[in-house]
Amino acid sequence: MSIRPTSWRRCKAIDVMTFDQALKKARERLAATSSTAALDAEVLLLALSGKSRAWLYGFGDTELESTLAARFDEWVERRAAGEPVAYLLGFREFFGLQLEVSRATLIPRPDTELLVEQALALAGSASGRALDLGTGSGAIALAFASQCPDWQVTGCDRVPDAVTLAQRNAERLGLGNTRWLHSRWFDHHELAPHSFALIMSNPPYIAEHDRHLDQGDVRFEPRSALVAGSDGLDDIREIIAASPRYLASQGWLLLEHGYDQAAAVRHLMEQHGFSQIASARDLGGHERVTFGQCAVATDAA
Repeated sequence: MSIRPTSWRRCKAIDVMTFDQALKKARERLAATSSTAALDAEVLLLALSGKSRAWLYGFGDTELESTLAARFDEWVERRAAGEPVAYLLGFREFFGLQLEVSRATLIPRPDTELLVEQALALAGSASGRALDLGTGSGAIALAFASQCPDWQVTGCDRVPDAVTLAQRNAERLGLGNTRWLHSRWFDHHELAPHSFALIMSNPPYIAEHDRHLDQGDVRFEPRSALVAGSDGLDDIREIIAASPRYLASQGWLLLEHGYDQAAAVRHLMEQHGFSQIASARDLGGHERVTFGQCAVATDAA
């Protein structure tokens, strides 16, 4: 067998590596495709080995067992091809919760924690009912439910595998104040009119020809959870128009949206009778979440 010296692929019989050496090789391999190459390499190796960061710093000269080395090699190659770390690990932390993720759903992102923070600030009363539309892994619903144990939180998604995943996350986290429905937005018959004090959603909001769809993690995420028509607002329009029928009087609608869509979302809310409309900025300073109050519940769909 011929070996190319510069190849990441190794002949395990003659190239025994320590943890430190494997990390160095991985960082070099990932540097061209990931802006977080060092962190990616460390996170993947720690997850595979079950070791802690403290152990790694103290015993990095320990040799890798061949099976572990081969598995790490495979994960590094997949990460180098752009596969998200969260899909490789099978989990992602969100709002302090460890959530299982899969290719059936979007990967929860730190910016979406802003939506949860705003919902908690608006929740007000000690109890109520909240709805998370397009729940995916259940991230928003579970984060809210964990902070508001006296609230009843419903998560809906049109993808059956997403509903199953969200329910599994809820059971593992012991959050019994949640329920999960297979529904495209408000289609499920159990969603009663005028019954929710809060409706939250991180819906698809990317335009169908947006160049960002061919970059980064989104290349591996489901397009149905990302794209919403020619301007990215199709699903947001639908949710805003239908929400007054399902919100209780004085109820709130909160939407995550694109960095340049806040003005359009505020205008849509104004058109459908919402008041107290405002937008909140994400960690990058962009208006990322817009919310408004439904002063009087209506039956208009």
